[in-house]
Amino acid sequence: MREIGNRKSGQSHLNFIICSCIVAYTRLTLSLQRALMNEPAWTFEHSVECAASRKFAWSFWTNVANWNDPPAKFELDGPFVVGSRLTTNLPDQTMHSLIRYVDPGQAATIEMQLPDGTVSFHWLFEDLSEMRTRITQRLNLLTTNADLVAQASFLEQSVPQGMSKLIAAIEEASKRES
Repeated sequence: MREIGNRKSGQSHLNFIICSCIVAYTRLTLSLQRALMNEPAWTFEHSVECAASRKFAWSFWTNVANWNDPPAKFELDGPFVVGSRLTTNLPDQTMHSLIRYVDPGQAATIEMQLPDGTVSFHWLFEDLSEMRTRITQRLNLLTTNADLVAQASFLEQSVPQGMSKLIAAIEEASKRES
């Protein structure tokens, strides 16, 4: 009878070890996923120079009414400050973003939650001279979805084009102000 009891006890111990391993593996997998989500799966940065003061370029850019990127239309739910929500309306899609960081006159980060990750758009405005500004946009995609990373590479073409349009608009508006 003792042998049967030991066998049952040994099986319980084995079940406990197996369950402990499964729990440890699950925790490790979740930790790895979280760690991966903290490191961008894709990053892209583009800088342009603008013939306008940093103050003017910042003021122009933070006025969402100046954002001209058809067919997209943009709405900000308040002033350009941390916590304000930005809505981007496209013909068959609406996207929502949140302003996560603002250093007035210098930098801002807008973050968009995606189904499988997060994309952030960090903008930096730097003085080159009194009437010249460097504007840099850095995009970071946090995801573990390889398909989303492949789709993000499209932005490597569209971001420079969009920034060129932005610079032209800022420079034109700056000339009108002079």
